[in-house]
Amino acid sequence: MRESDDITVCRGVGEKTAQTLRKMGIETVGDLLRHIPVRYDTFGEIVSVEEAESGQICAIRGEFLSAPQNLRTGKLVRTIVSFGDGTGTVRLTWFRMPYLKNMLHRGDRRIVRGKLMRSRYGITMEQPKLFTEEEYAARQKTLQPVYAMTGTLSAKIFSKILRGALDSLEPRPEFLPESLRVRYDLVEWKTAIERIHFPRDEKEMLTARRRLVFDEFLFFLLGIRRWKEQREERHNLYDFSRHSWEEQLRAGLGYELTGAQKRVWQEIREDLEGPTLMNRLIQGDVGSGKTVLAQLALTAAAENGLQGAIMAPTEVLAAQHYASFTELYARCGLPVRCVLLTGSLKASERRQAYVAIENHEADIVIGTHALIQEKVVYDNLALVVTDEQHRFGVHQREELAAKGQEPHILVMSATPSPRTLAIILYGDLDISLVDEMPVGRRPIKNCVVDTTFRPKAYEFLRKQVEAGHQAYVICPLVETSEEMEAENVLDYAEKLRASLPGLQIETLHGRMRPREKNARMEAFQAGDIQILVSTTVVEVGVNVPNATVMMIENAERFGLAQLHQLRGRVGRGQAQSYCIFIDASGDAEQNRRLQILGKSNDGFEIAAEDLKLRGPGDLFGIRQSGNLEFTIGDIYNDAQTLKEASEACDWILKQDLDLTSKEFGPLAREITQRRALEPGQVNL
Repeated sequence: MRESDDITVCRGVGEKTAQTLRKMGIETVGDLLRHIPVRYDTFGEIVSVEEAESGQICAIRGEFLSAPQNLRTGKLVRTIVSFGDGTGTVRLTWFRMPYLKNMLHRGDRRIVRGKLMRSRYGITMEQPKLFTEEEYAARQKTLQPVYAMTGTLSAKIFSKILRGALDSLEPRPEFLPESLRVRYDLVEWKTAIERIHFPRDEKEMLTARRRLVFDEFLFFLLGIRRWKEQREERHNLYDFSRHSWEEQLRAGLGYELTGAQKRVWQEIREDLEGPTLMNRLIQGDVGSGKTVLAQLALTAAAENGLQGAIMAPTEVLAAQHYASFTELYARCGLPVRCVLLTGSLKASERRQAYVAIENHEADIVIGTHALIQEKVVYDNLALVVTDEQHRFGVHQREELAAKGQEPHILVMSATPSPRTLAIILYGDLDISLVDEMPVGRRPIKNCVVDTTFRPKAYEFLRKQVEAGHQAYVICPLVETSEEMEAENVLDYAEKLRASLPGLQIETLHGRMRPREKNARMEAFQAGDIQILVSTTVVEVGVNVPNATVMMIENAERFGLAQLHQLRGRVGRGQAQSYCIFIDASGDAEQNRRLQILGKSNDGFEIAAEDLKLRGPGDLFGIRQSGNLEFTIGDIYNDAQTLKEASEACDWILKQDLDLTSKEFGPLAREITQRRALEPGQVNL
């Protein structure tokens, strides 16, 4: 069995299972092997109800004290049963699992495991797992991998398929040179894959993970360093000498640029008019005014008879840019022609856009990945802007740049990262910081609370909606998971509808079709939805000035930098905005960590604190990357490995820039095979 083989070659994978796996992004055996656990579970000693700590996951041995009942609230079905061990009684609740009513009986003895909560209403445990004595004892001896799953595929079946694939995989050569593995104390790739899925203990898991993280960072860094080599000292072919439109645009803004914006704009202008091509990153906090700098640069291209393009990560954001650009040009009386190009346009609309772009009837092209499709032909493309750089692989930037004759590159990111890491991650780019917020912008008011605050939070949401505003509620999961204790979008929306009748509450998550997501987000922007319950898909750049509340459930599950990004969705209008971080961990250390967000709205300060605070313990939580979208690596948890991969990258390219030697040939082949498979990977 080879990594390139279709997933159906694996034992136990019929067409139905294959369909489920494909929905998870698993098409080949290689995809299966690289579907890394999101966390690991450890099964501790069994405790009594009396001893169990509130807010902690625990296991209790006891018996069912009543027959289960199914209760229905709207579409939501809850199964409730009383459970006890002589020292106390716990009310167990399961959501969307009505079949349990016929499987559980009064007097049955089991071990239940889940997060126990104590409140004035009693002791409760939601979505607990049930075990026999033998089952629980077996799990106590191992680390239990937890995978991101969809559909009805169970963790047990998935693990069995994985085991069979690993056992049947044909031998393959190690692609990292031995000298490199010895220098950085890295296990072989096959060993790492085996141990990441089936670790005997924590040490095995950590050494396996470190090797896979090192690989991922190394491939990414090799890509951006090669990109830099190819672009360095390329001559500027374009004339940007005319800049009278800049004055008109700035006059029409209705506000003065901040000192930071003026400084960064001067750096961009010097690049555009200088002897070599611009390759610059604008890094600035949410709301710091990066987009207006991109528009100034694109306007300069238009005035000089050149074309510019800006690529956004989502259709909603692209449409938002298009609307704000065209509105500002109309207000300023500037004859700049903009065209919107996204995947959801009708065929006739796309054809019209293609013609306008090729005939230079469009000065600025605004869109998504559709900008780099083969059918798009530009006329003198001189400037390419990519918004939210961490959402694009370097090869996608390269594809867009290839549409022109060596255009200038400007990249924007609203994800602040510590300077030491930014230099490594964006090694191919000059970095400009917009480290000042516009005058008059109201700071967001923050609070970090536990789950007992929810009734007050719901009442606060109602009051904000009654005042004419809107709100976001973020949950870490799409639906109930048998593998993870956390709030999910689908059930939470039902709970909110029951608690806040009469309000327009809708959901948004990554499993929705692109058109459905766009329609839902557009309805929220239009004010047709009052509360949007969502996963982190709302994180990127969407502007809804009327949204004044961001409430984040299970805030302990996210990195500080990502929480700060989510918070940036509010505070964009004139009204006071609020962010409510709900900490469901019951852990004092986690709460202290979240309090950093309660005290500061400065993204760079938060990113630096995040780097200090994150450690190996976080590896047992869900992946918390608030920056680049790596599959397994996290620039905060794995900062040291990132630095080592950067050293290794420099050494490799110094030895063999083209990776054609016998020593580095296997590495080049591995990168080529993986290029299109993993986020962040690039073409050498």
